[in-house]
Amino acid sequence: MRAALVHDWLNQRGGAEEVLETLVEMYPDAPIYTSIYRPELMPKGYRDWDIRTSFMDRVPLIKSHHRLFFFLYPLAFEGFELADCELVISNKSAFCHGVITPPEALHICYCLTTTRFLWDYHVYIKRERIGRIARLALPPLVSLLRLWDYVAAQRVDHFVAISETVRRRIAKFYGRDSVVIHPPVDTSRYEPASSHDDYFLIVSRLIPYKRIDIAVRAFNRLGLPLVIVGDGRDRSSLEAMAKPNIRFLGRLPEEEVREVMARCRAFIFPGREDFGIAPVEAQAAGRPVIAYAAGGALDTVVEGVTGAFFHEQTPEALARVVEEFDDTCYDPLAIRRNAERFDKEVFKRRFRRFVEEKLAEHRRRIRR
Repeated sequence: MRAALVHDWLNQRGGAEEVLETLVEMYPDAPIYTSIYRPELMPKGYRDWDIRTSFMDRVPLIKSHHRLFFFLYPLAFEGFELADCELVISNKSAFCHGVITPPEALHICYCLTTTRFLWDYHVYIKRERIGRIARLALPPLVSLLRLWDYVAAQRVDHFVAISETVRRRIAKFYGRDSVVIHPPVDTSRYEPASSHDDYFLIVSRLIPYKRIDIAVRAFNRLGLPLVIVGDGRDRSSLEAMAKPNIRFLGRLPEEEVREVMARCRAFIFPGREDFGIAPVEAQAAGRPVIAYAAGGALDTVVEGVTGAFFHEQTPEALARVVEEFDDTCYDPLAIRRNAERFDKEVFKRRFRRFVEEKLAEHRRRIRR
């Protein structure tokens, strides 16, 4: 079987890249098509992959300012030549589902989210530092890109959603059905500790839509210890507003992240994510999660068993739940068992079975 993997961009490692790494394990001979690639920012193992970039990879300044060139991504992905492929799997959070495949190829889109910048534009733009002129110029471009995004989605043969939230978004914005297969989490890397410390924990990129500001304001009010692991363009502003009970550790090696997860009192998840791998990792380490009751957290956190929800995305609502939170009511082994539902091997079995079924159907149709 001649397969190809398509990914939006390779200039940072996050949840999308963890999914891609699992897909590469499943389809090791498949080339990876992507818009841009910064090898110095990616794990060294990526250099052994067959990575094929678009013309955008040669555009000046794009490696450090890839968001500014959003209008070029449709051209980049439509420009790839995939004529020799029987199976194309796009790992999409933005534009990569727009590749054009020949009729004899099967295109399955693993949809991490419908393009957030386009379909949540007004919410997205409030959290970004964009000047007045750009705010006036962007809406017409966004409207055109929404049309392209919808048309591109009609070229996909089958959609797979990472959560119920994304399944509903695919139906609403693209008018397409999809099945839910939760993304892979390597739960084997985590294990519960024999005891824990008194701090609460966040592990996240520090960027606007993650809403780390809500947690900082809540813990400023509470005075309880909060540890924040991660980095990003919001770090300086978050540190400026934080009181001394909040510590920023920056990026840590994976073994240190596992340690702080296993020893936290609870994991704080204040954003609205389409899935959210970090809360599952925290549960794999046996720790309960306090999450905003929206998005993927509704798929992964069992209220009263593996964590608690706050229902308004405000510092006040989070602070109330933290004040009432009693971590002694939670069984670390039960929390761990819940996380195992999302293990990487579970994903591999379910996704491989789905691909094989759809590929068999596709081959039968072609023979007719």
